[in-house]
Amino acid sequence: MTYQTRDRYSLAAQEDRSAPRTKITIPGQLRASGGRAFQTVIHDLSMSGFSAAAINRMHEGQLCWLTLPGLESLQAQVVWWENCMVGCAFSELLSPIVHDNILARYSGASAYRPY
Repeated sequence: MTYQTRDRYSLAAQEDRSAPRTKITIPGQLRASGGRAFQTVIHDLSMSGFSAAAINRMHEGQLCWLTLPGLESLQAQVVWWENCMVGCAFSELLSPIVHDNILARYSGASAYRPY
């Protein structure tokens, strides 16, 4: 049963990649497995994953946890790291409601501006 669930997730994640991710700026914390949390900025978000600033090298396949203001930590897996940016796939797809609420909170005039 776990294999079937993982297979459905992989299929859905690939389908989500065909749609554009939402460019957004959200403050958060990222913690790699076995490491300390650090402040980050999420640069894009989809129901299947995100990209964020990560000065320290992160390795493909490494587990990590993303914490956004007002939400529980979300487990993800590193897919790529390049030039201080990391791309991660969530372990479980975000629900459309949670995804839409995050986008609504950080879109437009109320968006977080780091500068």
